[in-house]
Amino acid sequence: MLPDSAGDAPLAGLTRAGDGPGASSRRSEVLPPPLPFYRKLCYAIGGAPYQMTGNALGFFLQIFLLDVVQLEPFHSSLLLFLGRAWDAVTDPAVGFLVSKSPRRKLGKLIPWIVFSTPFGVVFYCMVWFTPSDTMPVSLKFLWYLAMYCFFQTSMTCYHVPYSSLTMFLGGNQRDRDSATAYRMGVEVFSTLVGSGIQGQIVGRYHASMMESCSVPNGTLYNSTSPGLTDTLENTRRAYVIASVVLGSLYCMACLILFLGVKEQPGPLSPLGKAQLPFFHSLRIILGHQPYVWLLCGFLFMSLAFQITQGIFAFFCTHAAGLAGRFQHLVLIMLVVASLSIPFWQWFLVRFGKKPAVFVGLSLIIPALIVITLVSHNFLVFVFMVVLAGCSMAVLYLLPWSMLPDAVDDFRLKNPDCLNLEAFFYSFYVFFNKFAGGLSLGISTMSLHFAGYRASDCTHNPSVILTLRKGPFDPMW
Repeated sequence: MLPDSAGDAPLAGLTRAGDGPGASSRRSEVLPPPLPFYRKLCYAIGGAPYQMTGNALGFFLQIFLLDVVQLEPFHSSLLLFLGRAWDAVTDPAVGFLVSKSPRRKLGKLIPWIVFSTPFGVVFYCMVWFTPSDTMPVSLKFLWYLAMYCFFQTSMTCYHVPYSSLTMFLGGNQRDRDSATAYRMGVEVFSTLVGSGIQGQIVGRYHASMMESCSVPNGTLYNSTSPGLTDTLENTRRAYVIASVVLGSLYCMACLILFLGVKEQPGPLSPLGKAQLPFFHSLRIILGHQPYVWLLCGFLFMSLAFQITQGIFAFFCTHAAGLAGRFQHLVLIMLVVASLSIPFWQWFLVRFGKKPAVFVGLSLIIPALIVITLVSHNFLVFVFMVVLAGCSMAVLYLLPWSMLPDAVDDFRLKNPDCLNLEAFFYSFYVFFNKFAGGLSLGISTMSLHFAGYRASDCTHNPSVILTLRKGPFDPMW
């Protein structure tokens, strides 16, 4: 259970400009001016690249590596796990470097965001590039591992300072919660854009590859037939085109953030250099109980959702009989998640943040049960992904809305520990990515031990059982 200091009503005394040590003598001061709508919107748009690219990778990278690049499940699993482990380790390091950065003319956080963007775009496109089939498997493995790690490092340099920017927008706590709701709405919409663009561009090619199972040799695009070779090459080309489109949107979102948001330091957030060493800062932060409870809750929520996300395309293609239609289910899920954000924002204001978490996350349980039991029924799947989309909106909104409350509680209890906001947010991102790496490793290694082969048209019963009773088992 999450503690009250990380949860419900705004913390007493945090809505006034002079709050902090000795704030009781300044209660008559004027409240800070509210955040204008355009600043909230520009800030929210800045969160699009992380979710847009992250969800495209989450939904499609496994099936890309296995069915398009044709890596073995063991190599794919190892690549994904090592890449996410590297990504997770870089978060605290980048958070510490950001906290040690001086405040410059453009600010302390925004320069990190701007200068990491070109590298992020280039490496994202290279993740989806397919080397020659004559390249040895070991070199293919190293290529994708390097590109994946470089991209994740660039994205960390973007997202850690961006998420920390929540504390430096100005306004009061209600403004901050409102800006977070705008951000989550845009981020869920960006997952819709990213997964939608990727799915609509590559989905029909995956369906074409499944149709190649009708050839007499009974294997997928493993023949020397020119038609089958052309289908695979077209699929690879489609992935590159999708990456270029998403990379362009990445640059546009960064530009809007740069032009529309200016960092606003406060009495407890002077935007200076952190003075404490790394391990001392780490010990103090992880000794704050509300933050630790929130981290643990976020870890298990992310793990459950990302296991389901990573295997969803495989499940629809190979177990549910919906090959070529899973991209439509992804779109429906993300549209529902995006549209339900305002409802959950109202719910948390009316009933509190912890009740919103408990009610919202419970919606996915019946959806997973029905998805496990039903196949070849698109309408039933549509209704279930609607429920899953409502639950996904809670995962996007509530943890990030609760984190600033925990940071405020820490700052009130530790007034001498300044400029550690980036550290707080970096560990939050670290646990999210750790859950992602663990989920990818679990799901892909499960397929490996079940005997999955990319060239098979029909899979043995153990593979189907793994797809049905592994990630989609409600016990997860």
